[in-house]
Amino acid sequence: MRKRFVIHEHHATRLHFDLRLEIGGVLKSWAVPKGVSMNPQEKRLAIHVPDHSLGYVSFEGTLAEGTYGAGEVRIWDNGEFETKEDAEIQLKKGKLVFTFYGTKLKGEFTLVKMWNQEKNWLVIKSKDEFANENWKLETVLEPKR
Repeated sequence: MRKRFVIHEHHATRLHFDLRLEIGGVLKSWAVPKGVSMNPQEKRLAIHVPDHSLGYVSFEGTLAEGTYGAGEVRIWDNGEFETKEDAEIQLKKGKLVFTFYGTKLKGEFTLVKMWNQEKNWLVIKSKDEFANENWKLETVLEPKR
């Protein structure tokens, strides 16, 4: 069964991307400093952050100065994803394999927890028909100067 995902482009103190997957009635969330890549050679750090409510799946706007994550938030990509095995069980084991059906991101990816680290994961594109070694991340908004 497919579930929703969103990747927010988040212009906070530093530009980063928020990967959010609908799992267990919430959006499981990771901050990805360099964004998710379609290049299987690029392992991207994904820092697990608190769950977000499902309402964030369509959120865009400005988080006010003085609040956590203050800055512009835009949807970078969204769509559906699916797993072959239960996503919650996979997460507890420290490795989630899933397939994106997004506008920009397509195909299989793996989120794997880094050994002996509480919040650090890696998000890695699988070598499939959608993989692109020449892929370049493009932002929706102009980065702050």
